[in-house]
Amino acid sequence: MILQLALGIVTAIGGFIDVGAIATTALAGALFGYQLVWAVLVGTLCVILLTEMCGRLAAVSHHTLADAVRERLGIRYFAVPLFLEVVVDTMVLAAEIGGVAIALHLATGIDYRVFVIPAALALWSVLWFGNFSVVENGVAFLGLVAVSFVFGMWEMRPEWGDVARAAIPSLPSRDAAQYWFLAISIVGSVLQPFLLNFYASGAVEEKWKIKDLWMNRTVAVFGMSFGSLIAVGILVLAAVVIGPRGMHVDSFEQAVFTLVAPFGEWGLSLFVASLAVACFGAGADLSLNLAYLVSQGFGWNWSENLKPHEDARFALVYSFAILLAAAVVMFADPLKLTMVTMALNGAVAPFIVFPLLIVMNDKAYLRDQTNGLLTNVLTSVVILIAFVIAIVAIPLEVLGG
Repeated sequence: MILQLALGIVTAIGGFIDVGAIATTALAGALFGYQLVWAVLVGTLCVILLTEMCGRLAAVSHHTLADAVRERLGIRYFAVPLFLEVVVDTMVLAAEIGGVAIALHLATGIDYRVFVIPAALALWSVLWFGNFSVVENGVAFLGLVAVSFVFGMWEMRPEWGDVARAAIPSLPSRDAAQYWFLAISIVGSVLQPFLLNFYASGAVEEKWKIKDLWMNRTVAVFGMSFGSLIAVGILVLAAVVIGPRGMHVDSFEQAVFTLVAPFGEWGLSLFVASLAVACFGAGADLSLNLAYLVSQGFGWNWSENLKPHEDARFALVYSFAILLAAAVVMFADPLKLTMVTMALNGAVAPFIVFPLLIVMNDKAYLRDQTNGLLTNVLTSVVILIAFVIAIVAIPLEVLGG
């Protein structure tokens, strides 16, 4: 039981730290110091609330979010979030494959495009030949190398009082459009819509039951909080190391300094490993979620624990998604693609969260585990935040992105 809980927390960290979290927090720290720590915390509170609900839905009803929304609201309504999430998830998957390729570029000096196809092939091979436990637990444990950002933050000894004060939202002193664009991008990098259905699908894959609700809450709270600590570590390191040098993190080569400063020559290796493993793990999650989402939406057979010939359409979806994403990143700058997709994550969030609120108050699915008043109020606040982000994301991207 303790091992299962530990695996769950480690897996949750892996779903939290990816190319989006690394890019947005590094850029925010370089440009605005500690000021945007609050955005990481807001995103974390939102994702804790929402993943707990998705896990509870799966444990009680044995439905994923996509299953429940399609059944409860009908395929015509479900077609809208399905389309939006497929488009955004494919773009984010392209950014993750690009992140793996960039990590290999940093390690070798060879053009990152050379590594795009090998990275995509490796990702496909893990999904095709592995099962859910291999994909999640194996990659997640390797992803613990990202904890080096936390140790690096401690080593650099920032002004902890200033960091704590940055947990309270504040108005920007300059470049308001870019400040709010980065705030939205950070929230989007944390509150990624794919994580909700993926979390529920994983719970169904692992056959969670009502007796596992305590574990669901623990994983949601501690896993996401630990991931948030790593994201704060990246932001603080960028504020301490990169900002004073006048660099704006226009490429991942500049973000390397976040770990070179505290760890010297080992910093490059740690950054490369953190970026590669985090992006590879997130890419596996995204590929699976695209297959989960489409298969559940159309009522097809689905499970990563089945052989590809046993759920051929499921395997076909993630195979095509990886191929398409690899093609996209061959012609797009990975860092710019990441920043755009993280803002779009926030923009599509209301279309995912609103139906979740409806399902979580339906006794036909949750029985005596429906949302309480406080949870409904907090979820409504998240929906409001998501709608605001949806309205302002594109204008801010034009003005400040």
